[in-house]
Amino acid sequence: MTNFKLTTDPLNVQDVIDAVRSPKAGAVNVFIGTVRDATDGKAVERLEYETYEPMALKKMEEIAGEIKQRWDVVEIAMHHRYGLLAIGDSAVVIAVSSPHRQTSFEACQYAIDTLKQVVPIWKKESFEDGDVWVMPHA
Repeated sequence: MTNFKLTTDPLNVQDVIDAVRSPKAGAVNVFIGTVRDATDGKAVERLEYETYEPMALKKMEEIAGEIKQRWDVVEIAMHHRYGLLAIGDSAVVIAVSSPHRQTSFEACQYAIDTLKQVVPIWKKESFEDGDVWVMPHA
């Protein structure tokens, strides 16, 4: 089973972990992306994420499908927040369970790296002197 969510509400890390727990899994790997207070030495005031929800959820499903083809995973969950976020807020939580830890590490890293590349979620960083739309891996 997979679990995908886009929301304006604060993310609950434990909910994401619980979504992937299974007696078949000996490992659960979790990635939590948080809003940091600076980019390239410049103070960030807040972030804003926008998304095209139907396509974003479809792309998350596609990523999960790719992961299941490449790795022996039990469950995958991806939750991403959109709207205005403050410093310290969780923007994305991804969890992957698998029988063994190495698989869960690799699959979780692939999930976040691929999500940032292909899922239509756009990030705007706000600074004291203006806003900047951030391009993935730019």
